[in-house]
Amino acid sequence: MTGLFDALRPIVEAGGRAVVLTVVAGEGVGAKLLVREDGSTAGGGPADLAELAPAALRRGRGHTIQQDARTVFADVYGPPPRLLVYGAVDTAEALCAQAKLLGWHTIVADARARFATRERMPSADELLVLWPDEALEQVRLDADTALLVLTHDDKFDLPLLEAALRTDVFYVGALGSRRNQERRRGLLLERGLSEADLDRIAGPSGLDIGADTPAETALSMLAEIVAVRAGRSGGRLREAKTRIHAPL
Repeated sequence: MTGLFDALRPIVEAGGRAVVLTVVAGEGVGAKLLVREDGSTAGGGPADLAELAPAALRRGRGHTIQQDARTVFADVYGPPPRLLVYGAVDTAEALCAQAKLLGWHTIVADARARFATRERMPSADELLVLWPDEALEQVRLDADTALLVLTHDDKFDLPLLEAALRTDVFYVGALGSRRNQERRRGLLLERGLSEADLDRIAGPSGLDIGADTPAETALSMLAEIVAVRAGRSGGRLREAKTRIHAPL
């Protein structure tokens, strides 16, 4: 046990990602295997536990997994989720303020310096005055990142969405009417993306809560992002057939 956590400590201290998989029921109860993001392992648990690691890391938090006759607890370690918002509009500030309450790291980017100011975006952990390709080069989208595109402008929207859909970012959302979503979908298909790629876009982004103000719109969007990360569809708890809280 000490050796396994000695292996885990430097990963956590460096802000890396790993998962400790523990058999909690079935053959080999108590066995543990640490799996790093690069696939390397430590510990004496069954080697086939490692195949559970990629999906567990994408889930981003502790949860149980059924593997044949075994029940496995996945204890996920990593930095806080990141929210990248492109478009320094009022909704972006509301998103950052709300996401910080969840402990998330927030980034706002916009090529328009007059919008991307500290006075307008006081809640953003990072504020970038960059074009889409520059912003993505700096941020480096990954499975712990959610992207929201709020600009309503093809010169920003199209390169951002195309690049994001070629990564394993866990959420891609975009503002726009259903008509504009379909128009943009056609343009992205022309850029070589597939229908399956485009199905990853949450557009219009958010849950249907009747949002009107920037703060309400941000709440709607962030609620959908949290639901996606937890593997839920969103909706009223009184009508849900699953447990109220995502299982650990």
